[in-house]
Amino acid sequence: MSTTTMAPPSQPGKVPFMQWLVGLPTISLLLLVLVIGTGEMIHGQLLKLGETMFGDKTDHVQYFMLRADPVQPDCNLQMNIDTEVERAVAAANAHKDADLDDLFGARTVDPEKVRASLTESLAECRYKHQIYEQAVKHITPAVIAYRTLETSFFGLFQFGTDNRPMILLLLMGITILATTLEYDHIALVPARYAMDYKVQAWTMLAAAAFSLWSCVRYYQISLGSGIELENPSIHYAWIAMFATLLLLTLWQVFNPHEARDKSQPGTITHALKTMPLAGTMTIFAGVYFFLKDHPSGLSIYINALMDFPMIPLQLALFIWAGMLFKQTRVVDLFMNLVRPWRLSPEALTYLILLAAAIPTANTGGSGAFVMAVGAIIYHEIRAVGGSSQYALAASAMSGSLGVVLRPCLLIVAIVAVNRQVTSDELYHWGLWVFLLTSSLFFIASQMRREQHTVNVASPAEAVPAMLRQVPALLPYVAVAFAVTLFYSNVLNTPLNEISAPIIMPVMLLLIVAIDKFLLARHIGPDSHQLAFAMHRETTTLSSVRVATNESVTHLGGYMYLILLSQAMGGVIERSEIIHLAPDQFASAWTAMAFMSIALVFLGMFMEPLGAIFLVSGSLAPLAYKSGVDPVHFWMMVMVAFELGYLMPPVALNQLLARQVVGDEIIDEADREVAHKSFYRRYERWILPCAVMTLGLAIVSFAPLATREFPELHTWLFNWMGPAPK
Repeated sequence: MSTTTMAPPSQPGKVPFMQWLVGLPTISLLLLVLVIGTGEMIHGQLLKLGETMFGDKTDHVQYFMLRADPVQPDCNLQMNIDTEVERAVAAANAHKDADLDDLFGARTVDPEKVRASLTESLAECRYKHQIYEQAVKHITPAVIAYRTLETSFFGLFQFGTDNRPMILLLLMGITILATTLEYDHIALVPARYAMDYKVQAWTMLAAAAFSLWSCVRYYQISLGSGIELENPSIHYAWIAMFATLLLLTLWQVFNPHEARDKSQPGTITHALKTMPLAGTMTIFAGVYFFLKDHPSGLSIYINALMDFPMIPLQLALFIWAGMLFKQTRVVDLFMNLVRPWRLSPEALTYLILLAAAIPTANTGGSGAFVMAVGAIIYHEIRAVGGSSQYALAASAMSGSLGVVLRPCLLIVAIVAVNRQVTSDELYHWGLWVFLLTSSLFFIASQMRREQHTVNVASPAEAVPAMLRQVPALLPYVAVAFAVTLFYSNVLNTPLNEISAPIIMPVMLLLIVAIDKFLLARHIGPDSHQLAFAMHRETTTLSSVRVATNESVTHLGGYMYLILLSQAMGGVIERSEIIHLAPDQFASAWTAMAFMSIALVFLGMFMEPLGAIFLVSGSLAPLAYKSGVDPVHFWMMVMVAFELGYLMPPVALNQLLARQVVGDEIIDEADREVAHKSFYRRYERWILPCAVMTLGLAIVSFAPLATREFPELHTWLFNWMGPAPK
């Protein structure tokens, strides 16, 4: 990806047409998702407010009776009971001699029972008319205006809820096409030479062809099954999306992109490394299903994402929130609190990673966080003297520590498909895993220091300087607190793993607005004077626009990867590779050893959401049967996945860090250490992998080891606190 961190601020009135063409529908869909997510809680409060404002206990009128014009009852208020009783008795006597009646004996009618029944019916009729008249009397212009607002909002919310899969498809279609057009898909190395762009175009053409072929065959097979299609529009949308992708990539094949480096045409070896990972997965899965004579297989597995449409939509909101966060001065202001202490790069990095754990947990996953603020972390560490390789290692790992903390979306996904665990349990033990991995990183970073003498400021000097920076942060803290308080008290929705994807973007939109308001009045530091500043926009609208367009680029590559991880999971499932393992391991130790290695390998090639669904149906039951506690298993899964996302050959988090930092900076960092030791040359790979490998070993086997010593096991787990049930 060719994103640079030093782009000048955009100028009003000079927004490229493609940014509007892509950004406007994207932000519209993201806002619609916000409305859908907030809709239920707001609608519930609107109903309560309507009841308070327009309900009348004296007349037995409730607001729900006024939400539509009442229908006048059709029962007869003027019914004469005596006449009706006589009519019923006469009708019974008229049939007394009928042949059919003779078969069962003569019918007798009790006039008193008939009278009682008719009296009860008349009373009920009078009540219905009374309620109708009371409702009509209470329908005032104010009620009509309020119910129009409430029912209109409900209609929009209901429409969005019913059409979440279609909204997700539209969002994926827009972002994937935009990412393909800009050659910004996630790959092992970025495209550089002419041959690289040609190979990328041909790869995406083949991927689009396989996907379109499978979607068409899936639709034809479903249509020929004789069962009515539940939602044919989803089939049409898939076909339209991949047909458009096919036409776009076909155009790219015959209209090659201009190479960034024209010094040479490139080599096939380098070009193969630039193949989009998702495109390669598509071709691999497509060929597999073709050879297995299962043409609809690829489409079936990517369509499985539609069963949980809100999870990827929430991830999209998290990434958008991260891009909005980049447009604020919050990181600068936080760093101003720390700078007076004159900490070493290693100590400062540790504090940054601890602070980053909170937004990491609120951005849904490590990859999403790296995309959001990985570049900011890199430049902050460089600004205090950290080496390029060390800063890149910290940027790649910045999202790996907080994924086990509340309210991370990955744990929500685990709980959604596994009844054996609860989110409270996973978050409880996730806190201890976070403390473990962060401590390991601190120890490792202290061991790698080249200079062990640091002129740390004394508290007498640092504390007053730090306190002087606190007021600048207070407006942002106040906004965050006010939004949280509003949702908690007004909408009765506290900030948690369920509500965070909705609340965080709203909070960040308001923080961006207050930040630009303060910046325009020269309140707080002018971060544009900093060469590494990522927030280059000066107005709220331009900041939201730039954040949205950055989100498009990241969403396109990331969602395409999620989509095809589903397909790769299908290949693994149908190939029955998992069944090569025994039905049950002899011990939990053996099971854990096998699982940890297998899950690291899986994390090296699959995106986390797709991998979670695969593991839930395959490895998880095997682990449970082998005596591994479900909570212990999923804690190990999270750490193993994060290690996989940092390990070559794919190293997804490393790729995402490279994308947001910029290819030029990576090349420069490699040149700086070309003459140094092996560790210094590859520190950005070795340091995170070493820390997470040791963390995985401890998380995997330490709980099993304590079982051998019951007293130690009881004391340790009592000290850590019981997990909520």
